[in-house]
Amino acid sequence: MTNAQTDTPDFDTLRERYDAIVVTTLQNVRYLCGFTGSNAVLLIRGKAMTLFTDPRYTIQAKTETQAKVKIVRGDLLAALEEPLARCSMIGFENRRISYAAVANLQKRLKAGAALAGIEDTIERKRMVKSAAEITLIRESVNINSQAFERGLKHFRPDMTESDLAAELDYQQRLAGAEKPAFDTIVASAERSALPHAHPTGTKLPRNGLLLIDMGSFRRGYASDMTRTVHIGRASAKVRTLYKAVLEAQLAAIDAVKPDVTTGRVDRAARAVLQKYGFEKAFVHSTGHGLGLEIHEPPRIGKRDKTRLCAGMAITIEPGVYLEGMGGIRIEDTVLVTASGCEILTPTPKEFTVL
Repeated sequence: MTNAQTDTPDFDTLRERYDAIVVTTLQNVRYLCGFTGSNAVLLIRGKAMTLFTDPRYTIQAKTETQAKVKIVRGDLLAALEEPLARCSMIGFENRRISYAAVANLQKRLKAGAALAGIEDTIERKRMVKSAAEITLIRESVNINSQAFERGLKHFRPDMTESDLAAELDYQQRLAGAEKPAFDTIVASAERSALPHAHPTGTKLPRNGLLLIDMGSFRRGYASDMTRTVHIGRASAKVRTLYKAVLEAQLAAIDAVKPDVTTGRVDRAARAVLQKYGFEKAFVHSTGHGLGLEIHEPPRIGKRDKTRLCAGMAITIEPGVYLEGMGGIRIEDTVLVTASGCEILTPTPKEFTVL
């Protein structure tokens, strides 16, 4: 059996094919066995799983996972030498592991044993969320939206970008988030044309754009949302720009359905922006998957061919960025359903003036 998205073997097939699989990415360890600690290696042999971690997590590991637990003092990969002694073909996460770690793992193997990369097979398995995962993503989305609404109530003309970012992060915690899903973006005036701007001590303008991109982690699951508002009276050009981006976002959302390629969704957004003459100012992909990580497959880009499936959680976030003027991005977290999609983000998207 192969993965329909990539024509590569799926994870269950690899478990049968390889003598062992070594999992070192913490999010993948969590997904497969439930352990949430910061230091872990998961060894999979057939249907058996052994978690290797250090003494700090002795109690935690017992409560979080049904896998067999080995407490190791020192190098976790060194502890694999004995259990891998009789293994000839070992799978490893070649896209997620350092060269030094591969070399460390290689020297633990018996003569003639081989390492085989499993690419992003586990991440592909994670793309389709269970009902329990979808519930947690919904909770995360709602927390994030509450924090945005409450944070803007603390808006003051003399605030800096950093002041507002700190307020939004605080409100996330109050609403029940474990932490922000990424460094909150608050970019104002001309700086809003920087898609991944970091908040600075720059004072918010008396008149200009204000872009806020924020997300929350709730019990390990991420949300992501961007809203662009305007401080003071907006020009006709700004309103036209906002209209174009909103139409592009809605067109992309309308294209989200099972079996539709992610590239087609991206093209739906770009077609609208091309109509307005802004297509060259859209400099990133239309979205991405999210879950245990803020960015995970599938990517919603022009050349991507992944077919959407019910249960995928993705973002839809077209944007237009004009140097010297500013940028506008509108982003929702969206769930692919059996008949189309559901916009999980409840925050309104109409043009807002503070």
